[in-house]
Amino acid sequence: MKSKSGWGRFAAAAIVYAGFAVYLYQPYFKGFEHLHLRDIFVANVLLASLGCYLLSRRWVAGFWSSFFAGALYGFGPFMLSVAKFHPTAGSLAAAIPWLFLPAAFGPKDRLQWLRVPLSALPFLGIALFFQVSTHFRLFAIPIGSKLHLADLAGLLAPLVMVEKSLSVVGFYHVPIAVLLIGFLMLLAARRYSVMIVFGIGVVLACCDSFFDISPLIWLAIPVLCCSVLIGEGVQGLVCAGFADRKWVLAISITLGTLSIVTLLLATKYFSVFAGLGSEYARVFVQTAKMYILGTIAVAVVFFIARAKLQVHWLRLVLLCSASAVDIFLGARFIVDSIFAP
Repeated sequence: MKSKSGWGRFAAAAIVYAGFAVYLYQPYFKGFEHLHLRDIFVANVLLASLGCYLLSRRWVAGFWSSFFAGALYGFGPFMLSVAKFHPTAGSLAAAIPWLFLPAAFGPKDRLQWLRVPLSALPFLGIALFFQVSTHFRLFAIPIGSKLHLADLAGLLAPLVMVEKSLSVVGFYHVPIAVLLIGFLMLLAARRYSVMIVFGIGVVLACCDSFFDISPLIWLAIPVLCCSVLIGEGVQGLVCAGFADRKWVLAISITLGTLSIVTLLLATKYFSVFAGLGSEYARVFVQTAKMYILGTIAVAVVFFIARAKLQVHWLRLVLLCSASAVDIFLGARFIVDSIFAP
């Protein structure tokens, strides 16, 4: 029965992911030169979401927490911005979570040591992809591009960075709070293997190209790790007790501060001569609205925890609703920015 329930939830997640993917790309189906491109774009985000969903089940118990972990990887700023390059680049990013599955759900007990070499599969897959693509003269992603310090601004304002950066590093706005909780849980659990994989991915993304591999694609690994941590963070906030109220309050204050900062930046861009900065100003206003939405949601969770109430369902509704609105509006904005004429 449990297995049937698991497959049912997987199917439900796949249907929602597929429907949202079609909704995002459908306005631009007619603009694709080849009909198979629309299928590739939809398949990329669908497979990326499902792969992260399955991977998160290794550490996340709740369905909705895993569901949003998958959505944040498949429909996140990084995955959607990869569409600026060749479609096969998105296919490679979509394959990363699937390549991690053997290590996550693989050998146990005495054979646990096999998880170490299995964890290298995504790294080897990326290297193999670029070797094969170079042989066939297919350059899916610019080899000279890498992660720069300025690109980290995408963590706080991903929508603003869509047109400024080749690939956007970020997880929208509401999930930023949840990511902080996920990192705290990661440190508390001392999951050194996840920390190492995350660190290697970040370092490789910042390095220069070698073996004709674009450093940007290495970002898929830390982004995937963070997406799973966001799933854990949702679960953590849903189950946060009275003793955790200070952490929840700190997260709410952080989001409130970010909303103020983005509103100030919006004011600055609105004051630019001849309205040249009005476009960026409107994006900053949208960013501030999402941060305010996240602040309210987390603040309500704080008061629930402070009152020593359980009502996990109410916490889940608050966090999932705020995250769903953020993902829906953010993904629509990114896809329109990339494909709109």
